[in-house]
Amino acid sequence: MMKKRFFRCNVMVSILGGTLLLAGTGCPPASETTVSGESSGWARFVEEFLEGQFAANPGKAVNSGRHEFDGQLPDWRPEGIRGEIRRLHAQRKEALTFDTAGLDESQQFERDYLIAQIAKDLFWLETAESPFRNPTFYSGTLDPNVYVTREYAPLETRMRAYLKYLDGIPAAARQVRQNLRTPLPRSYVEIGITAFGGLASYYENDVPGVFAPVKDSTLQEEFRNKTATATTAMRELVEWLESLRAGATEAFALGPDKFLKMLRDTEQVEISLDRLEQIGREDLERNVQSLREACRQYAPGASIADCMAKARTEKPEGGAVVGARRQLKELKKFLVDENLVSIPGTEEALVDESPPYQRWNFAYIDIPGPYEKGLPSTYYIAPPDPSWTPEEQNEYVPSRSNLLFVSVHEVWPGHFLNFLHANRSDSMFGRVFVGYAFAEGWAHYTEEMLWEAGLGNGDPVTHIGQLSNALLRNGRFLSTIGLHTQGMTLEESERLFREQAFQDAGTARQQAARGTFDPAYLNYTMGKLMIRKLREDWTASRGGRQAWREFHDRFLSYGGPPIPLVREAMLGSGEGSPL
Repeated sequence: MMKKRFFRCNVMVSILGGTLLLAGTGCPPASETTVSGESSGWARFVEEFLEGQFAANPGKAVNSGRHEFDGQLPDWRPEGIRGEIRRLHAQRKEALTFDTAGLDESQQFERDYLIAQIAKDLFWLETAESPFRNPTFYSGTLDPNVYVTREYAPLETRMRAYLKYLDGIPAAARQVRQNLRTPLPRSYVEIGITAFGGLASYYENDVPGVFAPVKDSTLQEEFRNKTATATTAMRELVEWLESLRAGATEAFALGPDKFLKMLRDTEQVEISLDRLEQIGREDLERNVQSLREACRQYAPGASIADCMAKARTEKPEGGAVVGARRQLKELKKFLVDENLVSIPGTEEALVDESPPYQRWNFAYIDIPGPYEKGLPSTYYIAPPDPSWTPEEQNEYVPSRSNLLFVSVHEVWPGHFLNFLHANRSDSMFGRVFVGYAFAEGWAHYTEEMLWEAGLGNGDPVTHIGQLSNALLRNGRFLSTIGLHTQGMTLEESERLFREQAFQDAGTARQQAARGTFDPAYLNYTMGKLMIRKLREDWTASRGGRQAWREFHDRFLSYGGPPIPLVREAMLGSGEGSPL
């Protein structure tokens, strides 16, 4: 997954999007004739919108590279949240006043994208009421990793920014506690304990060594005092969450109406639940059939479960982090050799172990924002939970082939390449925002696309790795529909991941829980399917497989808006359903 953003977001979440004016873009550049008043007014509005977003969400600003916001945290008081909702409604109303006839084609696209971004933000704030229901609303914003590991300034400068961040933690922790309505669902309590407890550990155990080289004794004394205060505040928040365990509920479901509104407002997808589930089950069965064939070649006579178990024993030499570093070099070479997509720039991604507070999911990539220059991205991989049994911990370490497609997803040609393209947009809006289904859909789409292009040379265990990742996302797709619209329990979701998606016990437990607080994680498969359908429709009259590179470059040129908007831009309005 991509960090933050759901984020990740924010994953972990929204991050990029908009209109790119690179070669091959689907949105033409602005006319060279005199810019109209409407057009120039739109440009000013977009700039003001971005500044308003950064002021309301300073963590997003900092991660985008706007370091005048360093150390600031949002206003999470109830009146602050209500004020942000009012601001977004007012911005949407103003955006709608712009007459599209006065905007060039790229600005019309940007207008639709901006309005869609507001709808997404309002859904999570107003309809889903995430600040009052979901601890993960806060945990991504509280992530201080940008100050600790991103070398955007000298160490002492970053230390001062981090100290300002620590200043805000006691108030932020109080606001989190005041906002979250009790009783909370059991899985929400657990993720809150994991995230906030991980932050406390990070403050106390990981950060001091990073800033130890700073020689200013006064600054170091301030650091020790503020670290102690912030750590205590986080631990008190964890203790409060611990006290909620006994009264925790299973009332996490959005319900059918809100679930469908989530699809409409966050991804511009109109569909019935019955049709959505049918699409998910068809893709699951397609992947299971492919898995049966791959297992027939790899482990003749074995059951699928035994075949998967055998494949999981082929661990990457040196562990997941070392193995991933090796894989990235091979993957980049494959992309170039097969001429599948353009690689703008010379940037490379680093690989490291995830910090403790981010270990609720196996892997993610942290990519510097569009205002940063010359900084590396880092692909993080989580070790197993030490509280699991030794057998579960061993199973959790991915097989070599499974890890290969995680590396595809996160780096080449997944999230990292997506951002290499998007960060070269002429539209700053297009660099700052990216949608969940676009980012995760693209990254997941590339896994199957590389297998189709010949990665692994038909090796069945490599195919099993690709299919294991696809089935994991099929499990998410069907699980979130069940959890949020059909009364599925966590235990039933775990069983779905184990028995239908063929995942190990630790992953099944982790993914079932994630579905309760991240209902949009069906976007991996939904986004992939929308991209596959768009590719088929767009390349049908352009040479099919011969046009893949052109399709990929053009698709990535949009940055990361809702995929139905990209479909309309590439094919024209009314050219079939996105799914």
